[in-house]
Amino acid sequence: MRADVRDEAEVRVLVDKTIGLYGGLDVAFNNAGISIEKPLHQLSATEFDDVIGTDLRGVFLSMKYQIPHMLQKGGSIVVTSSSNAIATSPNRSAYSAAKRGLVGLVQAAALEYAQHGIRINTLIPGTTDTPFIRRLAGMESLPDAAWHVAIAQWAKSHVPGLQRVATAEEIAAFALVLASDDHPYTTGGQFVIDGGKTAQAG
Repeated sequence: MRADVRDEAEVRVLVDKTIGLYGGLDVAFNNAGISIEKPLHQLSATEFDDVIGTDLRGVFLSMKYQIPHMLQKGGSIVVTSSSNAIATSPNRSAYSAAKRGLVGLVQAAALEYAQHGIRINTLIPGTTDTPFIRRLAGMESLPDAAWHVAIAQWAKSHVPGLQRVATAEEIAAFALVLASDDHPYTTGGQFVIDGGKTAQAG
């Protein structure tokens, strides 16, 4: 089912249809995001609002309609933030603001709903080899083999520690860990999986 997380009505319908299809909601993974990379003074208010509206407000709307379905029997919500919430770089002011905002959103919500058995945690991934970063790099038309060489070279100088980007499967596996019942004492946490990218942040 497709939905635009910026549109409250579409988010509500998405959650309602999911409940109708599966009969309940135990886990939610709020992972939608965009970025527009420009110096702050060159960002239009519309562009800034679009990033905040997707990355931060979209998670708020999703949780707003997910949580009522978890109040009776509990559940787990995982929210994708970014290593840019901890240590960022130029041209990412809107993205970094949204992703850092998610950490606060999760912390407050985790305290609000802990008594209902709802765990809410933030996943903080580093750079991950996905179409998202390929678009941001302007390399969508590059052949796959050339893209993998380019991203591998970039990682050697931009990812202290493992010196590579993550695979989507690695991040998904960690999201499943946070969502599962295996760690019932985790809520309100920020769980970094970035290959060492932010380890040297001052």
